[in-house]
Amino acid sequence: MSARARAARVRALLLNLVTFVVVAGTAAGCAGGGDARPRVVVTTNILGDITREIVGDEADVSVLMKPNADPHSFGLSAVQAAELENADLVVHNGLGLEENVLRHVEAARASGVATFAAGEAADPLTFHAGEEGGPDDEAGEPDPHFWTDPDRVRKVAGLIADQVVEHVEGVDEQAVRDNAEHYDGRLADLTTWMEKSFAVIPEHRRALVTNHHVFGYLADRFGFRVIGAVIPSGTTLASPSSSDLRSLTQAMEEAEVRTVFADSSQPTRLAEVLRQEMGGDVDVVPLYSESLTEKGKGAGTYLDMMRANTSAMAEGLTGD
Repeated sequence: MSARARAARVRALLLNLVTFVVVAGTAAGCAGGGDARPRVVVTTNILGDITREIVGDEADVSVLMKPNADPHSFGLSAVQAAELENADLVVHNGLGLEENVLRHVEAARASGVATFAAGEAADPLTFHAGEEGGPDDEAGEPDPHFWTDPDRVRKVAGLIADQVVEHVEGVDEQAVRDNAEHYDGRLADLTTWMEKSFAVIPEHRRALVTNHHVFGYLADRFGFRVIGAVIPSGTTLASPSSSDLRSLTQAMEEAEVRTVFADSSQPTRLAEVLRQEMGGDVDVVPLYSESLTEKGKGAGTYLDMMRANTSAMAEGLTGD
């Protein structure tokens, strides 16, 4: 090969190398550009819906809990765990609700990710025991189910807006504040509508029996009595004993309660057992208590869930 040919070949190789580096760099830049968009990661789907209303188009919101899942028992994949540590902000319920996710949230916090425990900021109530229908072994412990009170959700939504503005770089603060103000109005309308809907229930019938202790905040806000729960606990991971069921049936007999509200995302087997204990004269009414459904399936948003539950409770307790 002549010197001229060898020089031409070297020039061609160098040109190809430069072209490869430019193309690779451009591809990497495009990939990196997608990662540059701010991200908020939320553990439960109820909080996920609320957070999306606040964030709007200002950042990506990733929700870890799937529709119809149980927040007490759902777990994360390795990819989802990595999402937490790469987030600009993590929003979680706290108060022991996401039992299998807490360690991942703590790991994200330890790595420097901003985290916000919504339940801890919602003026949490505590479980009551004995005659107040609460779980004896959890008396005095904070109740994580704050979202059954829409007024507490209003407070939490405003605090989420504060967290997004403070910790998520690149968002338009005014847009986030406007979203929060609009959603606050919808939540206020929800409270008013629930008050009017519950007003048709006579005082002596404002008594709740549920699958587990999940509606304490709703009872406190709207004037219900919690008679008890089939699972005498604030978590679905517990199970009732035969004596627990006997105590509950006695309480229901004394209060003349014949309606049990069961979580739609959980099997109603325990409620059916209670129906058998009381001789079959028990109505089991499904509610969306701890998880949203897919869109269009009854409880696709927090507002849909609360309206569906309110209608079901009013109908179940009036007999209409």
